[in-house]
Amino acid sequence: MQNHGQSATEIPVICIMGPTATGKTDVAAQLYDGLDCEIISVDSSLVYREMNIGTAKPDVDFLRRYPHHLVDIRDPNDTYSVADFYTDCNQLIESITARGKLPVLAGGTMFYFNALEQGLSDLPKADQALRDEITQGAQASGWVVQHARLAALDPESAARIDPADAQRIQRALEIVLTSGRTVASHNASRKPPVPNPMLKVALAFSDRSVLHQRIAKRFDIMLDQGLQAEVETLLARGVDSESTAMKMIGYRQMLEFLNGDLNYDTMRSKGVAATRQLAKRQLTWLRNQRNMLWWIDTGLENKQFQPLVTLIRSIVSV
Repeated sequence: MQNHGQSATEIPVICIMGPTATGKTDVAAQLYDGLDCEIISVDSSLVYREMNIGTAKPDVDFLRRYPHHLVDIRDPNDTYSVADFYTDCNQLIESITARGKLPVLAGGTMFYFNALEQGLSDLPKADQALRDEITQGAQASGWVVQHARLAALDPESAARIDPADAQRIQRALEIVLTSGRTVASHNASRKPPVPNPMLKVALAFSDRSVLHQRIAKRFDIMLDQGLQAEVETLLARGVDSESTAMKMIGYRQMLEFLNGDLNYDTMRSKGVAATRQLAKRQLTWLRNQRNMLWWIDTGLENKQFQPLVTLIRSIVSV
């Protein structure tokens, strides 16, 4: 195959990125047909079982034809962190490349891609109770006092952080108080980036209004397919309305509708608006990345990505 003679860590990782509703899944499928590869989902919503409509998850037949790693691996009441993804994805990349195949990573969860490319700190997870305690202390005595508290525990961090920077003081204190270790010691044990070269491809429309229309259409399709019934079924079987999964776009607005906080039209408009905001954040992140191959417009409307597949094949071939 095209990777004959390469060591496992020399085999490139193909990253299909882009804002929501640009066709990343279709690109991955056409790459699967055209290359000796395996697909890894880079989507924090697709990890949840039984959450199919609101996540725009590919259907069973599609996933049977185009198998995706990291889909349907968590119950909706469970969490799945960026650290979980980092560990799982690195293991998958290692095993796929050991078989001489190309890993194709497709999805829109940009901080997952960032963890692979930049590495991952072993900072402790957020502790809301401790954050609240720190905030209450600051309200009582001021952030300057909390900064002095940090200086006693982690002088190096305190020297870097302005005494008026409440957010950074709070996080640094949280790290030290939770772990008993300084921020620098956590950063020193940072998990490394993926050793393989990364071919990053970003899909985008030159006309933002086209993306907005596709987002609205896709949300309406979700509603027509039964998003309301999906959420009602999840609640009936015991999924916590406060779970991370239920706070995803679409589910959050539907819950507000079911709770009587929104009427149907407002629920729909808020869901579309939240998705547009997500797409804007995704595009902003992508524009700030280096070494990005931008694929603009071609094939996005009609899902004809053969020119892109041909280009990628020419890049990864030996």
